[in-house]
Order: sequence, then C-alpha cells, then structure tokens
Amino acid sequence: MFLTISTTGTPERPATDLGYLLHKHPDNAQMFSTSYGTAHVLYPEASAERCTAALLLEVDAVALVRRGKGKGRGGAPDAALAQYVNDRPYAASSLLAVALSAVFSSAMKGQCRAKPELPDQARPLRIEVPAVPARGGADLVRNLFQPLGWTVTAEPVALDPEFPEWGDSRYVRLVLASETLTLAEALRHLYVLLPVLDDAKHYWVAPDEVDKLLRAGEGWLPEHPEQKLITSRYLSRRWSLTRQAMERLELVRLAETDDSEVEEIDNAVEEETEAEERPTPLAVQRRDAIIAALRASGAARVLDLGCGQGQLVQALLKDTAFTEIVGVDVSMRALTIASRRLKLDRMGERQAARVQLLQGSLAYTDKRLKGYDAAVLCEVVEHLDLPRLPALEYAVFGAARPRTVLVTTPNVEYNVRWETLPAGHSRHSDHRFEWTREEFRAWAATVAERHGYETEFAPVGPDDPEVGPPTQMAVFTMKTETQTANEEKEANAA
Repeated sequence: MFLTISTTGTPERPATDLGYLLHKHPDNAQMFSTSYGTAHVLYPEASAERCTAALLLEVDAVALVRRGKGKGRGGAPDAALAQYVNDRPYAASSLLAVALSAVFSSAMKGQCRAKPELPDQARPLRIEVPAVPARGGADLVRNLFQPLGWTVTAEPVALDPEFPEWGDSRYVRLVLASETLTLAEALRHLYVLLPVLDDAKHYWVAPDEVDKLLRAGEGWLPEHPEQKLITSRYLSRRWSLTRQAMERLELVRLAETDDSEVEEIDNAVEEETEAEERPTPLAVQRRDAIIAALRASGAARVLDLGCGQGQLVQALLKDTAFTEIVGVDVSMRALTIASRRLKLDRMGERQAARVQLLQGSLAYTDKRLKGYDAAVLCEVVEHLDLPRLPALEYAVFGAARPRTVLVTTPNVEYNVRWETLPAGHSRHSDHRFEWTREEFRAWAATVAERHGYETEFAPVGPDDPEVGPPTQMAVFTMKTETQTANEEKEANAA
C-alpha cells in the first residue's frame, strides 16, 4: 500500500519544507509500528526545487485477521481463505487512512513547532496513489475531490492488461494536484475520502467516529455537494450515526451562515431535568425470558447448568413455583461466589432445602442430574469448543433427559448493533464461536431429532427486523411416547 506526496519550491521557499511539515527528516528512512503492520516513511527525492515523501504500509495479514475476527469465529473454508487472500495489502483503504493519521498526526492538525508559519501556507501539492478501490468508478472520485480544489486524474486499472476485453477493475490510479491547499487540508481530505471510496472499514465504527469525521471535515464537509454520501459511507452506513453526523453538520452550516457559534444555535431545547428511564439490561431480559418459559412448561425441579456466579439461581429462588433448584458449574471459584451471593450460610432451613450447588463438567454424564423437570443452558454452549458440543449434547439430552431444556446463546448477526463492539469481535473473549440464527436453528433441530425432543424458538431482547434479537433461545420439549410411536408409524408407512 503506497502513497507519495510531492511539492515544488524555490530557494526562498524550498520544497524540503515538506520535511518540517511532516515532522520527518528527508535524510532519514523511518519505520513506525501500527496495529496492522509497519509503516515506512522515506524521501525518493529531496531538493529545494522538488521534494517527495513516500508512505509505504506493509500490512500484516495475520494481525489483520486476528484483530478483525476475534476468537473462535467459524466460517466456510472459502471465507477463511478470503481473510488472507484479498486486496488489503495493496489497495489504499481505511488501513492507509489510519496510518496517515498515526504517522503524520501533527501535520494533519496543522502543527509545526520548528516553523510555525508553514502549516497555514498553501503550496503546490501532487499526491499519487497507485491503487485506490473506487466503488462508484472514476466519476465518483472526481465528484469527491474536485469540489475541494483538486485537479483529479483517475485512471481505471484494467483487470488484466493482457486481456483488455475483460474490462476495468474497480480500482483506479489516483493523481491529485493543487496549488491552493495546505498540506493539513490535503491530509484530512485523504483521511476521510479513502475509506469512503472503498466503502468499507477494517474496524468497527463506534460513536466516536462521528467526532473524527467532523474534526477531519472541518471547513469543507458541511458545504460538500456529496456530503450525505461521504457521511454515510464513512460511518459504514450506520443510519443512527449518519443521522447524528448530518444533524451536527447542519448546525455547523447554519452557524457559519449566521456568523455565530454552534452552541448559540443549538440552545433551543433545555437539558432534560428528569433522568431518562434506563433500558432493562439484556442479562435481566434473558433471565426473565427463561423464568417465563420455565413457568409455561410447568417445571418445579430445575437444573441451572453452567450456573456461573448464581444470578439465575438467585432469581429462581424468588419464585416459590420452583421447589428444587440445582446450580452446576465446573469452576469451584464461581460456585464459591454463587454461595456468597445466595448467602447460603445464613439462609433459612426451608429456603436452603430448595437449593444446592454442585461442581461438575457438562462434558460428562452425571447421574446426579437425572430426573429433573427442566434444565437451563444460559449462555453456556458458546464457551465450549465446537468438537466438545456432542459430549454436552449427550450428557444433557441423552443421559440426564429433563422434560424441558432451555438453551440461550448470542445471535452473532446482532453484533453490528453493539456500538462499542469492534467489528468482527465476539462479545466475550472466552466465546469459542457465536452462531447466526440459521446456524443455531440447524443445531437445535439436529439435537431434537436425535434425542426425541420438539423445538420452539423465541427472541430475547429487541427483535431487530434486519438482524434479529441479541439473544436467541430454543425451548426443547421431550416428545411423549404417543408422539414418538406415531412418528415411527408414519416413517414405516412412508
């Protein structure tokens, strides 16, 4: 991934002032570590008449996959290959934009202690990027850069020069030239527009990206004719963040028109004096959904398998319909914390008779778990390696065989709605996998068929029309002997 910045000069205003502006000496080749590889800064030419600074970003494909995917995320073989075989090391994208911000941060802010007069001076600039992904073609490249004062050359790159009939790729060779812009303005334009052209980012777009966009877009984005497209693409088409950014940009535009400060305009509504009602935490919604499903099943004797620190056991104890509650966990430390949470040492005799905590592994059959009405696996299965799931399946559905089994697990499709979750990361560092709704239903259907259960599915938390709920729950109900006999008759008849 490569980019050059060139300028020309005179003996009075030497081109080598570029070194002062970039805070990188032309005589030195320098190297900088980034989250996704190594950035090199060097000067192919440096004289009073002409100076060129080059930024070369060597992307570490393995680091990119590790940081982007998180732990234990499964996928198809072709998808796994695409993690390593792609254009990220070669085409300018958000990776290069972040490197620009990291390596030339002072230049982007317009700071130069050695020669403080330089950042505000416009100078001849020529920026070349050999390969830029342009979703929208050369016309979009011109529409983005020309209104900012650039002369734009965007040459489409052929798919294969040996086979011109194949046409052009989605990449262009980009050359920008200007006589009227400062270096800081040029860098801010690139920082915003490179990921916009790619229409993708290598990291999760969190709410603070709105502030980054407004800082980098100060002075040019509020009046840009493609403002809406830039904002939407930069924020990865997250409508809530895009709307927030557009509202703030409109305030900036109005303030500039009225020659006033944004704070003076944005004062029509007084701050809320009453505290807003906080949304119910997902963990509480999950426990409420489980308890409701247990009540509907008529269960009285309940197993909490993988009980952790005892939050669900504590909630079940508050309902007298559950006459016996057993929490099971492999971690003795978790069971100790659960015991303290439940205050078992101070619990009354009648209440204490309703609950017990057992240490045990769900990967092995345990005769202590037989004979119960219901079992709950609340956010448990995703903590097991996939090859160990069949052992848990047999231990619960094949050996213990409660009449009802509830299984909840994260819906990975909903992860894009978590504003603070980096792109591609699991919700918890110990999650070995996270299933889509289709994957969870397929697993549940297989388990139910193998062990004689029926399944129903219920959302837990807000059910997003596009990506579903944050938590998915399966309710397994054991088939009666009559149902099983009828199914066998139908199978034999077929």
